[in-house]
Amino acid sequence: MPAIEITALHKSFGSLEVLRGIDLTVAAGEVVCVIGPSGSGKSTLLRCVNLLEEPTSGSIRVAGIEVTDPDCDIDAVRRGVGMVFQQFNLFGHLTVRENVTIAQRRVLKRSRAEADRIAAENLDRVGLADKASSYPAQLSGGQQQRVAIARSLAMEPQLMLFDEPTSALDPELVGEVLAVMRGLVADGMTMLVVTHEMAFAREVASRVVFMDDGVIVEQGPPAEVFGKPREERTREFLHRVLEPARVSETEIGAHLTDGTA
Repeated sequence: MPAIEITALHKSFGSLEVLRGIDLTVAAGEVVCVIGPSGSGKSTLLRCVNLLEEPTSGSIRVAGIEVTDPDCDIDAVRRGVGMVFQQFNLFGHLTVRENVTIAQRRVLKRSRAEADRIAAENLDRVGLADKASSYPAQLSGGQQQRVAIARSLAMEPQLMLFDEPTSALDPELVGEVLAVMRGLVADGMTMLVVTHEMAFAREVASRVVFMDDGVIVEQGPPAEVFGKPREERTREFLHRVLEPARVSETEIGAHLTDGTA
């Protein structure tokens, strides 16, 4: 049974069609990295998986359950799906430990002792066991994002969704978050990751999906997508992202002229 099965997914915001017929399957244990330019629909696709955005049409199944069915108990499905956002979304008035235990106690009805034990295990897993009594404001951005990951892991999800988890971080803090994610990959966690970290996608992904203008342009193993992309749009994107210093003045002028810069 696929961890995620998306069929003919469309999503519009008013007259703007952001997703235009997405078909995508993620197998259990697979790590799928979604790349593409800003505005291509990557984050919207991710948010549709657990119905943070309501699809306009199409079908989404998570672990065999159709979440787009009006009768679906979406809260029950979400308990098995962890999500890490661009922003950390921690409660500033709660300690790190309390941030990691609050959902365990309120949603899963765990006792304080059990929630504290699981929080300690997952804070250790992300290298922050010594920060349990700290408050978010006392942590760096990278540490806050690692707390957010520990909070998701404490719910014992079968699937993790990452929406550009390093985009709000200073460059020197990116590595510590990616290291935690590499650990999850090594543990066999099923992951759907929207990322602009091309080296990370090339290293850890089972499959890379390139999106543009609301459609999947190309997908395949990292060696193929990065090394031998089939589509011209993929080649253009990777050229501009991986070799920005080589983007010619002619290309920049062309983009400024046609309004796509």
